Amino acid sequence: MNAGEFVDYQQGLDWIHSLLRFGQRPGLERMNWILEKLGHPERRVPFIHVAGTNGKGSTCAFLCRMLMEAGYKVGMFTSPYLADFCERIRCNGQMIPEADLLRLINEVKPLVEQCEKETEYGSPTEFEVVTLIAILYFAKVSRPAVVIWETGLGGRLDATNVVIPLVSVITNIGKDHIQVLGERLEDIAREKAGIIKPGVPVVTGEQRPELVAVLQEKAAQTRSTVYRIGEHFSVKQLEEQLGEQWMEYNSIHRRYPARYRLTMNGRHQTENAAVALMTIDLLKNFYSYLLEDEEIERGLQQTRWPGRLEIISPRPFVILDGAHNEEGMAALAGSLARLAPEDGRLHVLFSGLADKPLAGMAEKLLPLRGRIRSLHVATFDFPRAADAATLQEAFRQAGWEEEKIHPVPDWRAFLHAWVRENQTARADDWLVVCGSLYFIAQVRAYFPTTVEEAGE
Repeated sequence: MNAGEFVDYQQGLDWIHSLLRFGQRPGLERMNWILEKLGHPERRVPFIHVAGTNGKGSTCAFLCRMLMEAGYKVGMFTSPYLADFCERIRCNGQMIPEADLLRLINEVKPLVEQCEKETEYGSPTEFEVVTLIAILYFAKVSRPAVVIWETGLGGRLDATNVVIPLVSVITNIGKDHIQVLGERLEDIAREKAGIIKPGVPVVTGEQRPELVAVLQEKAAQTRSTVYRIGEHFSVKQLEEQLGEQWMEYNSIHRRYPARYRLTMNGRHQTENAAVALMTIDLLKNFYSYLLEDEEIERGLQQTRWPGRLEIISPRPFVILDGAHNEEGMAALAGSLARLAPEDGRLHVLFSGLADKPLAGMAEKLLPLRGRIRSLHVATFDFPRAADAATLQEAFRQAGWEEEKIHPVPDWRAFLHAWVRENQTARADDWLVVCGSLYFIAQVRAYFPTTVEEAGE
C-alpha cells in the first residue's frame, strides 16, 4: 500500500465530499488532463449520453431495463443519489461495491492532487472525480456492453462530456440552473446541444421549434442527424390509472405502431419512454443491437424510478415527486388532476432550493387550488435549501391564500404526526410530498422502503 492511500471506505468517501469546497467549475480541462494520464479509458466503453432538463433519470432507467431484459450487461451513471452514494454508479442494477469504489478512489487521488498542484487548471471538483471513477469502473472492472451516461448539469462543459457516444439523447429543455446555463431557453438549449458529437445521431423529446432549431444548428455543424418526437417518432397516451398506463409508440424505423404498458404514472413518462424507444430503434438499426419485442415490453413494464409519482404509503396515502423546477411542478399538477379522485382532498408538503424559481413553481400548482386543502412548507438539511419563511413568501407571491399556507418547523415531526393521525383516513385523502430531489431523498429514507435507483 502506498503512503496516503485510504484503507477505509468512509475515509475515501469523506475525501470525495471534501472536494465540494471547489464548487461547480464548468470546463473539461481537468477531466481531459487526468484521462490523458490514465490512457483515456473512456475510449474503451460504448456510451449513450443523456442530457435534458427533466426526464433524464427516467429515460436512463427505461433504456437500462430494456437492454438488460435483452441480456446485455448495462452500466449506468446518474446523479444525485437517494440513499447510498454507490447508487450513482451501477452495473446491471447493482451498485458499485464499496471495495471497488475505495480502490478506484486511491487510483485517482494522486492524479487529482497532481492536477491541483502542477497545472493551471486547479483541483477537480467532486462531480468530476466521481465521473472519473465511473469511467474507470466501467472500463476496467465491470466492462458492460453499454453504459447509460447521464449528464450532471447542462452538457457542453459538463464533466461527462468527454465521451464519444453511440447516440446522444436530449430529453427536453427548461429553465433550470440558469445561473450557470443562462436565462434564455435558447442559451440553455445551446448548452445541452454541446453533447452532440460529429456523426453521432441525436434523439430529442423537445418539440418547440425555436429550441429544436438550436439543436439542429449544432447537429448541422457536426453532420449529425436529429430524430425528433412528433416528426421521426411519436407517442400517444391511451389510458392511465394509478399505478399503470398504456401508450402507443411508432417511429420511422417501424412498420406498425406498438402498444406498451408502463407502471410509472404521468403523461411525461410516455414521452420519456418514447425517447428511450427511439434510442433503442437506432441501436438496433445502426449498431446491430438485438432486442426482441417481448424484451422491450418487459423492460418498459418493469422500469421503476423512485421519487417520481411514487406511492410511498398506501394508508395514509402518501405520494412523492421530485418536481424540482417549474416544468416538473407543471407535470406534477397535470398528473394529480388526472389521477387523484375528483372528490379527493389533496394536502401538499413542499420544500425546495433557494436558487430555484420558487414562486414560479408554486404558481404551477394553482390549477389544483380548489382541490388542495392545505399547503405545508418546510426547510430541510441541505446547504442550498430555502427556509420555511422564504417558501411561504413564494407561495404568497404566486397567489395562494395566506390561510392555506402552513410553515412546518420540523418536517419529520410533521410526517410522524400525519402518519400516526391518519391511519384510518379515507383513501381519497392524499399527502403529496414534492420539491427538491434532495428533500425527496430524505423523506424517502423516513419510510421503510428499498431504494432501487436514484437520479435528478
